Amino acid sequence: MTNPEVAILMLSLFIVLVMLGFPIAFTLLAMGVGFGYYAYYDAGSINAITDAFNNRIFYLLNQNTYSVMENDTLVAIPLFLFMGYVVERANIVNRLFTSLQLAARNLPGSMAIAALITCAVFSTASGIVGAVVTLMGLLAYPAMANANYRRDFSAGVICAGGTLGILIPPSIMLIVYAAIAELSPLRLYAAAMFPGLLLAGMYILYVIIRVWINPSIAPKPPQDREYRNAEIYLALLTSFVPLTVLIMLVLGSILGGLATPAEAAAMGALGGLVLAVLYRSLSWQKVKESVFLTAKATAMVCWMFVGSWTFASVFSYLGGHDIIEHWVLALNLEPWQFLVIVQLIIFLLGWPLEWSEILIIFVPIFLPMLDTFGVNPYFFAMLVALNLQTSFLTPPMAMSAYYLKGVLKKQIELVQIFKGILPYLGIVIFCMFLMYMFPGIALWLPDQLFGPYIP
Repeated sequence: MTNPEVAILMLSLFIVLVMLGFPIAFTLLAMGVGFGYYAYYDAGSINAITDAFNNRIFYLLNQNTYSVMENDTLVAIPLFLFMGYVVERANIVNRLFTSLQLAARNLPGSMAIAALITCAVFSTASGIVGAVVTLMGLLAYPAMANANYRRDFSAGVICAGGTLGILIPPSIMLIVYAAIAELSPLRLYAAAMFPGLLLAGMYILYVIIRVWINPSIAPKPPQDREYRNAEIYLALLTSFVPLTVLIMLVLGSILGGLATPAEAAAMGALGGLVLAVLYRSLSWQKVKESVFLTAKATAMVCWMFVGSWTFASVFSYLGGHDIIEHWVLALNLEPWQFLVIVQLIIFLLGWPLEWSEILIIFVPIFLPMLDTFGVNPYFFAMLVALNLQTSFLTPPMAMSAYYLKGVLKKQIELVQIFKGILPYLGIVIFCMFLMYMFPGIALWLPDQLFGPYIP
């Protein structure tokens, strides 16, 4: 039953319900089943009463649930989550932040630089923005506050650094994108390496320049004693190196074709447990907490997939995808104009929505148009991945700001956090511009590793 008006109503109602605070996964399921029942209902059937209970939407829901559960790519999600939760609860991040702080002690804004690098490394291992921002808010913010760092500056560092995990591999967001767009997660990981490192590097460069221009926002903390190089090397060796080596082994096995993302994630989960044992910080209680949180987060992701695929199937059946595609094609856009409009839409959607809703519901609307405009799907994926950083940094619904406010409570005002994250929002947009001007930032590494992309 093609009915584009109902499809647009379906999409609009979904946005309204999400903004009102309804759970995303179950809202998608309810909307998909409700509108799907209408779409597949045949009032003219001879057995209309019987068919009312045999509506095809229930078969579609069952098939989508089975498809999600048998998807090999998604197996990596709970394993990467478990690795992150184990690392978080083993106090490895505390050691990491302390050692990096010592190593960067002679640079302007040394504690902010240490916080950014810690965020990047930990978020790479975790992939959970809320967990990274929350933990770093408890760990790094008090340290910077005691060193008389300006509050908005410290908050901006933590919020921006905490979002890097959805971009830098092994990113859970890229696994989700690979499943949605039916792309190779290996090529996506390779494509994200340089953009992720570029963005992290630009954050650090911004901090150094900002503090060099205005040292009062991040005074150099007094040294209680003079540290010898041997002590610093030992601190880095025992905290930074093991976790970094674990992550690089996971990434190297994936990019080198030695293991699938799921196999590499299993190795990472085992490595996280080994590190926790070596640091003598593993307990049965921490393992139970990690397993529980992993199961909880995985269930949310899986049901979100089931709901989104059901929602998207009904939306397409009603003609929603067709009407949007026809509207875009009727504009007679150049490829660059198409990219600008799509990225602007995603940017605006980042105000009320999180990356998961944007990625699962809205990005698939534009994927079929990439061939028409001759856009490399991996290049488009990296533009989207960078753009999704803004969904955590754009007021008034910047979720990273709310995560930080939730743990700091009265120590800082929400307006101060928003003020601190705005410069990083500009850096993300500038990084997108650089990647558009120089596509090799995203495409060079996957082409070198796997050969040129052939549609």
